[in-house]
Amino acid sequence: MQPLASPPALRDRSPFDGAQEGRLTSLYRIAGQDLVPVTRARLDNEALIEGWVEKDPSLIGLDILVLGTQITTDHGGRIDLLGVDVDGNLVVVELKRDRTPRDVVAQVLDYASWVCHLTPRQVGEIAMQKLRRPLGEVFQEKFNAPLPEAINTSHSMVIVASEFDASSRRIVEYLAEQHGLSINAAFFSVFEEKGQQYLATDWLLDQEAVVERAVARDKPLWSGLWYVNGGEGLTRAWADQRRYGFTSAGQGPQWSGALKKLRVGDRFYSYQRGHGYVGFGEVVSEAVMARDFLVDGKPILECDLVAPEMDCNKDDPDLAEWVVGVKWLGRTLPLEDAVFGKRPYFSSTHIVCKLSQQETLAELAKEFGPPDAPAAE
Repeated sequence: MQPLASPPALRDRSPFDGAQEGRLTSLYRIAGQDLVPVTRARLDNEALIEGWVEKDPSLIGLDILVLGTQITTDHGGRIDLLGVDVDGNLVVVELKRDRTPRDVVAQVLDYASWVCHLTPRQVGEIAMQKLRRPLGEVFQEKFNAPLPEAINTSHSMVIVASEFDASSRRIVEYLAEQHGLSINAAFFSVFEEKGQQYLATDWLLDQEAVVERAVARDKPLWSGLWYVNGGEGLTRAWADQRRYGFTSAGQGPQWSGALKKLRVGDRFYSYQRGHGYVGFGEVVSEAVMARDFLVDGKPILECDLVAPEMDCNKDDPDLAEWVVGVKWLGRTLPLEDAVFGKRPYFSSTHIVCKLSQQETLAELAKEFGPPDAPAAE
C-alpha cells in the first residue's frame, strides 16, 4: 500500500474528532447527497510507517530535515528517526509498534534525555555519518536558510502509531498539558474500499500549541505582536502581498489554518523564509479563500499577479490559498533588502506565532518604526 491522500470523492472528518471520548478518525465517500462510510482496515506491515515518515515527514505535519534513522544512543538504544527543524531544534520520532503505552513513552523519554545533551558538533557528526554531507550544506538545501548558530536549544518528541488507544492518549496529554513537555502523537488511519487502501494522518494534540507551551517558561511575556511567515513559491509571492495588501498561506489545512488565528486589528511582522523580515502590518480583514478576497472590489485572482499558481485548488477549502487582508504600516522591503543579517533574529517554521523575543523586537522597531504607532488614515 502506498501512502495516498484522500481522493476527490473522499473527505475526512475533522482531525481526531471527539478525542476525549476516544472516537477515531472516520472516512466517508460522498454519494450524491449521502455519506457512505469507508471501511477501516489494518496496516499489515507497520514498519512501512518509518519509511514513509523518513521520506516525507510532512505526512504527519513535520517540517524537518531527517538526520537519520536508527540512531544509536550512548545508552544502547536506537532512535527510530531523528530530525532537526529550521530553528535548529531536534525532533525525536518513535514508532509505537506493538509496545504498551508505558513502554513507548518510557522509551521516547529515555531517548530525549540523551538527545537534549547533544552538542552542535555531535549533531553535525550524526548528519555526516548518516547523510554523508555537512549539516550546514543539507540544512541550507532543505530550508533555504543558513544553519542557526544555536543548535539543539530545545527538542520535541513525537510518537507515531497506526492506531492510538485511550491509555496512550491519556499519558501523552498528561505529559504535554500538565507538565509542559514537548511530546505529541501522530497516528495513521487506514481505510479500504473495493481493494484500494487510503491513508489519513492526524495529530493527537495541536503541535504548535504543544511546542509553545513547552517553551513558555523560558520566554518573556508576549508583546501582543505576531510573527507571520509569508513564504515564497508558486502559489504566493511577497511582491503580490506587498502591492495588494495581504498575507497568505495554503496547500493544506495545517498551513492555512494558522492564518485563522489573526483578527482584525492584530499587528504582525511579515517574515519570508530564506530572506528575513520585510514589513510590518495590521490585519484589516480575516482569512478567506483566495477566490473570495477582493482588492478594491476586484477578485485578487483577476489581478496582475507574480505568483503563477495562486489559483491552484481555488475551490477546495483544504488545499486552496487563504488570504488575510493587511494594511502595511511604514515601509516594506523587497526580498533582497530583507532584515536578518548576522544578529540572532527570531525565526520559525510556524506560519503564525507570537513574537516575544525582545532583541528581535527592538531591532525591528528600528527598521520598521514603533509598533504602537497609530495607523495612517
